[in-house]
Amino acid sequence: MKTGCETKAMKTSDLFVKALENEGVEYIYGIPGEENLDFLDSLKDSPIKLILTRHEQAAGFMAATYGRLTGKPGVCLSTLGPGATNFVTAAAYAQLGAMPMIMLGGQKPIRKSKQGRFQIVDVVNLMKPITKYSEQIVDGNNVPAMVRESFRECMEERPGAGYLELPEDIAAEESKAEIFDVVNSRRPQADEKSLMQAAEMVKKAKMPLLLIGAGANRKRASAALTEFIDKTGIYFFNTQMGKGVVDERHERFIGTAALSSHDFLHCAIEKADLIINVGHDVIEKPPFFMERDGTKVIHVNFFGARTDEVYFPQVNVVGDISASVERLTDKVGELSQDMSYFARVKQYVTEKTTKYFEDRRFPMLPQRLVKVLRDNLGDEDIVTLDNGVYKIWFARNYLCHTNNTLLLDNALATMGAGLPSAMTAKQLYPNKKVVSVNGDGGFLMNSQELETAVRMGLDMVVIILNDSAYGMIKWKQEGQGLANWGLDFDNPDLVKYANSFGAIGHRPDSHDEFQSILKHALNTKGVHLIDLPVDYSLNHSILNVLIKESKDIS
Repeated sequence: MKTGCETKAMKTSDLFVKALENEGVEYIYGIPGEENLDFLDSLKDSPIKLILTRHEQAAGFMAATYGRLTGKPGVCLSTLGPGATNFVTAAAYAQLGAMPMIMLGGQKPIRKSKQGRFQIVDVVNLMKPITKYSEQIVDGNNVPAMVRESFRECMEERPGAGYLELPEDIAAEESKAEIFDVVNSRRPQADEKSLMQAAEMVKKAKMPLLLIGAGANRKRASAALTEFIDKTGIYFFNTQMGKGVVDERHERFIGTAALSSHDFLHCAIEKADLIINVGHDVIEKPPFFMERDGTKVIHVNFFGARTDEVYFPQVNVVGDISASVERLTDKVGELSQDMSYFARVKQYVTEKTTKYFEDRRFPMLPQRLVKVLRDNLGDEDIVTLDNGVYKIWFARNYLCHTNNTLLLDNALATMGAGLPSAMTAKQLYPNKKVVSVNGDGGFLMNSQELETAVRMGLDMVVIILNDSAYGMIKWKQEGQGLANWGLDFDNPDLVKYANSFGAIGHRPDSHDEFQSILKHALNTKGVHLIDLPVDYSLNHSILNVLIKESKDIS
């Protein structure tokens, strides 16, 4: 802190903005209200850019995606009451998905009421169960410490969401408080004994497997894990949110555990007597279920395993993931176990997942769409998914060449996030091609953000898989032997809808026309929306029936 001279007083809202600048904030996504007007006035002279959205939920999804891609908290803004409550789903999305994000909310004056209880909701306590940090600022002098602490907590493992509420009378008062320096801390190293125990388990195992989860994706552990695989010769698979941490074209990659059991690759999991589970926690949909006296598990992560009925590892290696994997590589060395069975599983999984890659029927199979997109996108280009049954096909069939190139949510698994997440991805990486794949149900939950995307000048492709139904639930309904009922709806003319926002709408009538439209859209300026009829007729026969049949991999 400075000494020897008096600090100049400034409006608390000015101090708040300077504290955010000090944290390196680049963008604030959201919708201001009258309770934010002092803050908005302070923001107008700041290098921080305000991205005005059409719904607070979308702003939250955009901020969370910023956090996911950068490792720094994305920031979003709302007014009090209904504006702030619209953040709730986005808060849960960030919290469960371990995406650092700070939500800023307004509030009526707290020193003297102007309007009774009009629009007043206790948002601070509403947010506490779904955030790491939720506080109201009651004194302008507390702003520097509270901003610093909220950013620190939301960035540290396990990352998540935070909420800061600035009442309008506090925003207008003066403060002489000073900004705190940003002090980063080094992540602790794993205990030597736990690493030795883990290494011995790996060397003694007859059929060890490596599993890569979302935690490894966050912290860019790609190099360490690739070296571990190359030096040991171990085969690996990943969770949905661990895709691309290691290039999935690697000869030792078996596949993605998009389902919890009975998928084609689960025969490898069942054969394994040890799984080295790097970067996974039980919030992500389980890639397998542990059983008593079954396959043993080594948990490698920044934090210890949260024990529950399906996950209770025998060893915890807690510390920086990259460092832990590097040290484990040195201790394990080259493995001598016969892993030819896993090589046969890899071939089997590849045959099954690529079976319909060249199927040119129309409406289009999701499997074929996966192949078409993979063929048209580069190693670093990005696909974002909303939530629907197509997510399973992409998780299993789309090979990621590097991390964070297939953005899907396997934690909260909310609908409505696909388009906003693509917008942030394109904003951060303007030189990469970005494609957002959405079901017609999820797309219309935040479709108003097409206007935001157009206004931002983004060049991106939005594909709507049109089946005029909630296809994921239909698949579940059929899998349970229930009648097909209650899940169909009518869509607007999505081409005219896109055009009305200033986007460019397309509706292909054939497989070849879709290919032509996609190539054009990927290489042309503007926001392109493709209304693509989808064929989900194989969902039940493959995902409910075929994968559960016995597998003879001798």
